[in-house]
Amino acid sequence: MRFGWRAISGPVLTAAIALLAILLDRHAPAPSLAPLFVGIVALAGSLSGFASALGSAVIAVIGAALLALSHRTAPGFAASDLARLCLLALTTMGTAAITGLMRERLLDSFAAERRNHATAARLSAALDQVDIGIVLLDAETRAEFINRAFRDYFALPDEMADDKPPFIALMYHGRDTGAFELPEDELGVFIARRMETVRTGDATPINIALRNGEVLRFVCTALPDGGRMLSYTPVTDLVRHTDAPERADYYRAVRDPTGRKLIRYLRVAE
Repeated sequence: MRFGWRAISGPVLTAAIALLAILLDRHAPAPSLAPLFVGIVALAGSLSGFASALGSAVIAVIGAALLALSHRTAPGFAASDLARLCLLALTTMGTAAITGLMRERLLDSFAAERRNHATAARLSAALDQVDIGIVLLDAETRAEFINRAFRDYFALPDEMADDKPPFIALMYHGRDTGAFELPEDELGVFIARRMETVRTGDATPINIALRNGEVLRFVCTALPDGGRMLSYTPVTDLVRHTDAPERADYYRAVRDPTGRKLIRYLRVAE
């Protein structure tokens, strides 16, 4: 227990009330102080912990005993006085233990929360330094975290990123800003397939070509809490830029025999 106003406030207040009651009892009978003593013990425990509450409880029992003795003409305590003192002792001690334990657990929870917050802040700062776009989605597919790389790749304003947008809003933003290197008639199918990938947690890598010439490898990772981690790794350097321009679309996008499924792939440079 640290010595300070929090630590001594409970015992000092208890002693002051007990002395005041003893002094006033000479002129008029004082009412039962047990509820007040219990409340002070609880206050001391919440302010400074078990030690301060225990000290307040001891002073409360001593004050109640002195007040009971002031009513006696004969030495000793009556059976009723002893019963009340025992009940007060049990109540104040129990209150001290409960409030002290609750305060200790509360402080431990606050300390753990501060550590977790500091760790999350460091992790967030670290993820903002990498060139891999990272998006963390909750179980409702709302973005809980969007790192700097993703914001730069898709020209995402900070106001929108910090507003925890749903993943579909991020896809529509990329469509509206012309970020994807796709014909307009294929964007709807592309967005629908990305939404299905996120919904099912499909971890199959998908290469996404951007209109500015960059190529990102998209991977969806299912998290234990039902959320998703989306990563966009730049793989532009793997594209074979020496190919003839008229063959670029052939190498970057091939349709399956049905003509419905768009498969993106990269040709690794020799």
